[in-house]
Amino acid sequence: MTHRTQATFEVVDWQDQPVESTVTTGTPIGLALMRKEFHGDIEGWSQTHFLAAYDPTTNTGTYLAIESFTGSIDGRAGTLAIAHSATTRPERGREHELVVIVPGSGTGDLAGLTGTGAVVIDDDGTHHLHLEYAGPDSGS
Repeated sequence: MTHRTQATFEVVDWQDQPVESTVTTGTPIGLALMRKEFHGDIEGWSQTHFLAAYDPTTNTGTYLAIESFTGSIDGRAGTLAIAHSATTRPERGREHELVVIVPGSGTGDLAGLTGTGAVVIDDDGTHHLHLEYAGPDSGS
């Protein structure tokens, strides 16, 4: 059985990291280390490695992120890794999105969880994480 759950999240810390490249592209590439806090059916925090090719003058770009989450999902406590990516363009919004629980990354009550999801951003800037997951003891 697949479970659906969601939470809001906010970035509470953002630290730009150095990026060294011998190639310069038309879109600047940046790297950051983020701390995010989650509230709702997903409670906890994560450390996120965030890599992006993004042009702030056109609000166009693509990001790749891996986050190490600690907390609970629907009351199940533990840690796991979530990978996500998306492309943004003003005329199309978010596209080519990928959100996945990294297989084998769960510990504690989150061990064995697998799933996918989406990041949804409201017009007011509120961010949501939606997950569909299955695993041991979740009726799957």
